[in-house]
Amino acid sequence: MSKIVPMISSGVAGPLGVLHLPRLWQKASLEVAGKLHADYPGCGKGYDQMVLDGLGIDREEFFSYLKNSKPTYIQLESWILAKKGGTLDAATVKKLNESIKGFVHSDETRKSILDASGRPDDGSIKDAVNLNNLDDWQTFFNAELK
Repeated sequence: MSKIVPMISSGVAGPLGVLHLPRLWQKASLEVAGKLHADYPGCGKGYDQMVLDGLGIDREEFFSYLKNSKPTYIQLESWILAKKGGTLDAATVKKLNESIKGFVHSDETRKSILDASGRPDDGSIKDAVNLNNLDDWQTFFNAELK
């Protein structure tokens, strides 16, 4: 059985409006279930940690909740809201989302992703969200369609 390549983009937000949170839920849930593709961390140090830090959620508590409750995405959002007293500060969410949209990979990472996907580096793709999408799509292709 092949492991699952996460296909939810970091540019996607759920009803709470937090970018990358649906992807983090998917990756971390797959890791807890032992189904995450080996090329992906369940919770890495980049966007994943940015979201947890931005929301003030402890990494270990987050994984414990996923492992013990196996929540749907909406249940995860409800858990976060309960931890935050029922609401998220709009300015905090806006700042977090802007940091996600504005994150740029190193030139070396950009080149590696573009080379692997067969796309020339014409300078038009610099943001990590779109580069990560290309990386996911290529990894999916290699794992499932090639």
